[in-house]
Amino acid sequence: MLAQHSNDIFVWKMFFFGDQKYVLFQGPRWRTEPSDLILPINFPDQEATIRCEAEGNPTPQYRWSLNGTLIDLGSDYRRHMSGGNLIVNRLDRDQDTGIYQCTAFNTWGTILSRRATLKFAYLDNFKTQTTRSAVSVREGQGVVLLCGPPMHSGELTFAWIFNEYPYFVQQDRRRFISQETGSLYIAKVEPSDVGNYTCVVNNSITKGKVLSSPTPLVLRNDGAMGEYEPKIEVHFPDTVPAAKGSTVKLECFALGNPVPEISWRRTSGVPFPSKVKMKNSNAVLEIQNFQQEDTGTYECVAENSRGKNAARGRISFHAKPHWLQTMIDGALSIEENLFWECKANGKPKPSYSWLKNGDNLMAEGRRQIENGALSIAALNLSDTGMYQCVAENKHGIIYSSAELMVLASPPSFSKNPLKALLKARSGSDVALECKPQASPRAISLWKKGNEIVQRNERITLLPNGTLKIANVTRRDAGSYTCIAKNPFGTASTTGRLFITEPTRITQRPANMEIIVGESIVLPCQIASDPALDVSFSWAFNGQLIDFHGDADHFDRVGGSISGDLMIRNIQLNHGGKYVCVINTDVESLSASAILVVKGPPGPPDTVAVEEITDSTAQLSWKPGRDNGSPITGYIIQARTPFTVGWQAVDTVPEEINGNTLTATVVGLNAWVEYEFRVVARNSVGMGEPSPASAKTRTEDAMPDTAPTDVGGGGGTKSELVITWEPVPEELQNGEGFGYIIAFRPLGAVTWTRVVISTPGVARYVFRNDTIPAFSPFDVKVGAYNNRGEGPFSSIATVFSAEEVPSEAPKRVWGRSVSAAQIEVIWEALPATPERVLGYEVVYWEDDTKPDTVGKVRISANYSAVNVTGLKANTQYYLALCTFNTAGTGPQSTPINATTKKPPPGQPPLNVEWTMIGSLLTLHWDPVTAMETEAEVIGYLVLLRRHRDNEVNSIMTNKTRLELTLSSNDNYLIQIKALSEGGEGVGSEPIHIHKLSTLAISSSCNLFKNACTVQSISAIGLLFLVDCTARLCLK
Repeated sequence: MLAQHSNDIFVWKMFFFGDQKYVLFQGPRWRTEPSDLILPINFPDQEATIRCEAEGNPTPQYRWSLNGTLIDLGSDYRRHMSGGNLIVNRLDRDQDTGIYQCTAFNTWGTILSRRATLKFAYLDNFKTQTTRSAVSVREGQGVVLLCGPPMHSGELTFAWIFNEYPYFVQQDRRRFISQETGSLYIAKVEPSDVGNYTCVVNNSITKGKVLSSPTPLVLRNDGAMGEYEPKIEVHFPDTVPAAKGSTVKLECFALGNPVPEISWRRTSGVPFPSKVKMKNSNAVLEIQNFQQEDTGTYECVAENSRGKNAARGRISFHAKPHWLQTMIDGALSIEENLFWECKANGKPKPSYSWLKNGDNLMAEGRRQIENGALSIAALNLSDTGMYQCVAENKHGIIYSSAELMVLASPPSFSKNPLKALLKARSGSDVALECKPQASPRAISLWKKGNEIVQRNERITLLPNGTLKIANVTRRDAGSYTCIAKNPFGTASTTGRLFITEPTRITQRPANMEIIVGESIVLPCQIASDPALDVSFSWAFNGQLIDFHGDADHFDRVGGSISGDLMIRNIQLNHGGKYVCVINTDVESLSASAILVVKGPPGPPDTVAVEEITDSTAQLSWKPGRDNGSPITGYIIQARTPFTVGWQAVDTVPEEINGNTLTATVVGLNAWVEYEFRVVARNSVGMGEPSPASAKTRTEDAMPDTAPTDVGGGGGTKSELVITWEPVPEELQNGEGFGYIIAFRPLGAVTWTRVVISTPGVARYVFRNDTIPAFSPFDVKVGAYNNRGEGPFSSIATVFSAEEVPSEAPKRVWGRSVSAAQIEVIWEALPATPERVLGYEVVYWEDDTKPDTVGKVRISANYSAVNVTGLKANTQYYLALCTFNTAGTGPQSTPINATTKKPPPGQPPLNVEWTMIGSLLTLHWDPVTAMETEAEVIGYLVLLRRHRDNEVNSIMTNKTRLELTLSSNDNYLIQIKALSEGGEGVGSEPIHIHKLSTLAISSSCNLFKNACTVQSISAIGLLFLVDCTARLCLK
């Protein structure tokens, strides 16, 4: 065993030498500990699993004990393990009930789990009994019906059936079912209580239910019982123990006539906290999450008109142990001292004991135990193992585990060697650390080169082995070696000390003021020893700048000796303190600057309307931030439901300076709801507007705006039509707005007035049979509201309605002009009694359906009109009448005319051209009209000049044409056939472009869109033909 133990220690030393932070603790530690179980006696699976799992390296093994005795799993056919879990088959209440404990162990030690109980719940039947003895009582008397529950294990609940299922007794002030005894208490019996009562017992664990035999309740016939004082039949014990965090229920119920009232109090007089609840008509006092402060004497008082009675009991507090302080895993060197302390709380106060690898640990020799403290002096390798502190009182026991490793190893610098090269600034202090891993701690010695380093006023050797050199110079440069030694061996580590010149900042950032949106560079440049590695960083208001995350604004510029910071598009939030930090191998320097960013002012705040009239509003506000530049003035803006957005308004004073925080807005409209906002400005510009003020309506006033555009006329006979432009709602100045229409015959003195109370009306018609036709009137329109009448408009002259013309035009005739036009001609009418404004032509196709008409109107100055947009080769019927504002007069006798056939639908084809100098010769194939088309009577050549976009039309009855063109412009040419039906379809446009002084001829196949160059000479002006264009000349 000793040899095996030594080998284990050797393996452990291979992995766990040195400082504790490098130790890997591998002893067992709990992942899952056993928990209490209570199972129904007839558990369906007939199997129980008590869980237990630990971790460690190697993987822990397990053993189990029952009631302190090791379970021999090898010979126990009903019990076996799965991992660390104990599985019990074919459960037996007598053999399997008890306290179980799991033990986990590996090569590093052993630990015990917490203890867990296994119980079985059951509920036996009531003893066989056909019926219980009858209980005879007088009316008004109290009674108790006993339940007498059968043998059981597990929590029970009780209920009572009255006569037959499912009629259960309902608890109230008069009836109470104790969940402690199961008995039914009736404080005062009434005739309705007579019947059979059956006690129902439920097991909360097994879900089983049993019923007692019925108990008859009958009334005696010797009369009702008189009133009597309360008699408490249900009361809690004199002492009630309560666990911390539990729910405590106290029962109290009394018999009496009249039915007693139940109340509760604490004898100390301390009121109940909100967590205390009264239930079942105060028969049950419930205290949730019971704590130490809830202890004390509680009193139940039952009272009626005949007297009162009381019952008292004290609730005591107890708590299982719980940890206040536990120990942690420890790795100590051999010969060092161990001190572990654990502390627990509980009531009663817990006692402590200690275990090592599952066995009780006693105080002896190097080992001292005092309550929860364990100390071991001069540790040796045999002290390695798993330790447990145990705290216990009569209500429970808890375990805390920790692993102790005792380290023994020679010095080693594998984890903490000296740096091969250590750089230091001349004049600085240097610390060379000697931190070997060794158990026990090693003794250190320093050498420079081959010479031992001696202490002096600049050189200090600290107790932890660190060598300190103050105010280093280049003479201190060289190779340094630390030699470490303990009883198990010696080791060394060597590094070279290199002394550099101090780094200097040659250009620092300076405090600056800058405007929002501008960009600047903050300089940061240095002079340094070339042997040093230099890095630059920048902090803004104490936070490092993230150049990747905020690349839109911040960027580094400069080379290796420059850490200049560029800030682009500066914003207000970029104002603050900037610090350039220079880090080298040997030192850190910094330079700072304050950047003040000036911007337009922030929005003013708390805009309020202090006073308002029908045309003014007095405002006040609070200034916003000036953003680095003093506020020089304010502008006030207003918005109403009738404006588009915010509008600047006039104020008094006219110019509001930056020190003024109040102003009066003038020129407002009466009876309009306004919002106001304030905008500040400074030397940088205009700021953001303030939040809008609360909506405020100006006071009402008489209208001050008259309707405009007063006019009218027209209508039917005996009518005077008057129109005007309505006054906008924002100018109506108050409620009850309407119009006053005044009119009189021209030259008369007296006005006729009409009132219209609808604000949106813009037209009034006066009807009177005595009104002469087309007679002039003076007309004016005014406005009014609830405050009074406003101004009238200027007087306008409006004519009354006129009569329709009474005569029809004469000598009307028509002729076909083209396939789409018919010209209608007539003789002008002589003077007529009625006014004639013009003529109207009405036309239709089918004389049997004159309703399908078209209309064309023309003024009275004309005696002919073209009707266009007609169908080709179609007969039309036409009639003519006169019209004025009253309507149309009688029509003339209808005439008819037939439109001409349509023009040819075939364009001129095979257009050929020759260009010599400025002479263009065109030739094309003649167009032959179809039978349904009008005959070709000639051709129309359209010539469009690019320079002025002018179109010239040339008519010819031949298929050849010569044109003289300008030598300095581009042309577009198109050819159409002419007929009586109008112009035919045009040829493909010919594009002629000026290029040089050459001659060219070409022909275009209009169907293939191809061009062939026929000849080029060295005279004249060169034009190219673009036959693929599809432009149409109009």
